[in-house]
Amino acid sequence: MSATIEIQNDIAIIRMDDGKANAINFEMVAALNAALDTAEAEARAIVLAGRDGRFSGGFDLNAFASLGADGVYKLLDAGAELLVRLYGGPLPVVAACTGHAIAMGVFILNACDTRVGTSGEYKIGANEAITGMNLPIFAIELARDRLSPQHLTRAMVQGFIYDPEGAVEAGYLDMLAEEGKVEATALAVAGQLAQLPGKAYAWNKKAVRKGTLDRIRESLGAHHKL
Repeated sequence: MSATIEIQNDIAIIRMDDGKANAINFEMVAALNAALDTAEAEARAIVLAGRDGRFSGGFDLNAFASLGADGVYKLLDAGAELLVRLYGGPLPVVAACTGHAIAMGVFILNACDTRVGTSGEYKIGANEAITGMNLPIFAIELARDRLSPQHLTRAMVQGFIYDPEGAVEAGYLDMLAEEGKVEATALAVAGQLAQLPGKAYAWNKKAVRKGTLDRIRESLGAHHKL
């Protein structure tokens, strides 16, 4: 299984672990959506984690190479819909960034409400400018909403890859935890957020983010059409 879930004290802990880069493909998206179904039914907050040393390396490039143009757009749509679900969903979502987060990996970070990382030789950033790929609209919209304006060009146009401390400054992460305590810190934050009135949290989250969510939804099927 590429993603698993367990419930602890009303907190759903969703862990991505495909044994490799935690690549985002149809299997991972389906597993995450199934976990979110359970979380929304049984929990009051979510912690989304990778495994030790790896959060996510982004979209599965092997899948991109084999899917053809229509398949690539379908996978981009599936990824965008997952981000919309995280960013506009009713529950608080806390990311436990346990290591490297690249491309779609950081877009997932940007879709989470609070992002906890840790110091180390980890790479965090959108590398599309380096690899010669156009940024999808969902990546641009989330970056505009979550990254520091002073870092937007460097991070998204120039493809700068940050260390964890730089990722906090840029806005990919909100805080750093001690080594080995990322998930525990994320659980503590999620526990605090779970105490907030759930209906108000869900309404306010969707209302504040409506413009970004609408623009991402409008881009489905045409992710690079400005």
